[in-house]
Amino acid sequence: MPNDSNPGLPTNDDLEDDDLESLVGEWLTVPDISERMGLRLSDVRQMIEDRQVLGVRIGPRNVLSVPAKFFNDDGPLPELPGTFTVLGDSRMTDAQILRWLFTPDDTLPVKGAPMDALLAGFKTEVRRRAMEAAY
Repeated sequence: MPNDSNPGLPTNDDLEDDDLESLVGEWLTVPDISERMGLRLSDVRQMIEDRQVLGVRIGPRNVLSVPAKFFNDDGPLPELPGTFTVLGDSRMTDAQILRWLFTPDDTLPVKGAPMDALLAGFKTEVRRRAMEAAY
């Protein structure tokens, strides 16, 4: 389905699963997250449904997976849901949001992608850029 509000955004058909999988790097499955965080599987699924983190189906077995960088020792990063909302308001799909967060950008205040800037404490800068991407 084309994104009429922002024709420059790729559609789901334009996104290669293998490309997204390698762009993100390390992924965690629902059982992985459950084990690392000491949560029930249903709690992890609810976390994904509530958009505290984003999950997409990847790999040959089409396994629901979440980028490992979305978590620290305490659980999901608190900066993520608001960033997802800003990007989602521009009608980006979850795969497109992940692509945006993990695509390297040389203009950021830190080396890497917007996700790296979030991890380095540049939430305001990342959200400002997310708002610009939305319009």
